[in-house]
Amino acid sequence: MKTITAIFMTLLTPLSANALNVFACEPEWGALVKELAGDIAEITVATTAFQDPHKLQARPSLIAAVRRADLLICTGAQLEIGWLPLLLRRSANPHIQVGDPGYFLAADFVRKIEIPKLVDRSQGDIHPQGNPHLHLDPRNIQRIASALAKRLTEIDRSGSSVFESRLNDFQDRWSAAMLRWEEESASLAGLRLVSHHRSFSYLAAWLDLDIVATLEPKPGIPPSGAHLARLLEQLTPNPPAGVIRTPYSNEKPSAWLSERLGIAELQLPYTIGGTDDVVDLFTLFDETIRLLKEHVN
Repeated sequence: MKTITAIFMTLLTPLSANALNVFACEPEWGALVKELAGDIAEITVATTAFQDPHKLQARPSLIAAVRRADLLICTGAQLEIGWLPLLLRRSANPHIQVGDPGYFLAADFVRKIEIPKLVDRSQGDIHPQGNPHLHLDPRNIQRIASALAKRLTEIDRSGSSVFESRLNDFQDRWSAAMLRWEEESASLAGLRLVSHHRSFSYLAAWLDLDIVATLEPKPGIPPSGAHLARLLEQLTPNPPAGVIRTPYSNEKPSAWLSERLGIAELQLPYTIGGTDDVVDLFTLFDETIRLLKEHVN
């Protein structure tokens, strides 16, 4: 069930007029700022788990939130290319423009995968800088957290001791959680899956999952009946364990293929709020691994 219905959500209410205003494009980055800044930050998140982060309308409420932001944190790698530049222009906020300290892209601090050798719009909604769905590898979260804490200190030096302390605490808890997740997910290695979009490539790289096909014939192009029929023919001799999708993906193609192949059809949370139990970054991975083990392993 959708737990978030607003166009954007505020994770924390400001405790004072001096609160650090943060605009996060996606829920995962709002959650990471909350881990590192705590009550120092007032965080506005532009999207929910039930919205495709590729697509968003630059509504007045979002423009107003960007206008007052001290820090803007987004995924980057052109995930938000269809709407973020417009928000930045209309906000006229000099602190969070490209190249300013208040402009932070998570993708700048990790190694991207699936970088295309040839950029051609006929290939669909491809990302020249690589797959942008990078938050589903917890190793990336570790690297981004360190970079983000440094950036928070650069913007608000009065909170430097808080950022450093909370970063150390977060990294200790995150490292311990990663060890646990890797132990719990060992049986998933080699699991063959179909994905609606290339949303889970980083998760697959971390857990050694095998994404054997995508429902979309090209990135961002809805699957046609003919494409699904070809997939069915291709996969019937050796069916995968299941079909996975995000909360914002159309469930019909997944259901069609899973019914005909007799395999599981599974909606993974993808980000914070994707299920009622996913309330932070830790529960995002807890629930993702639990669902995979319970339904498709």
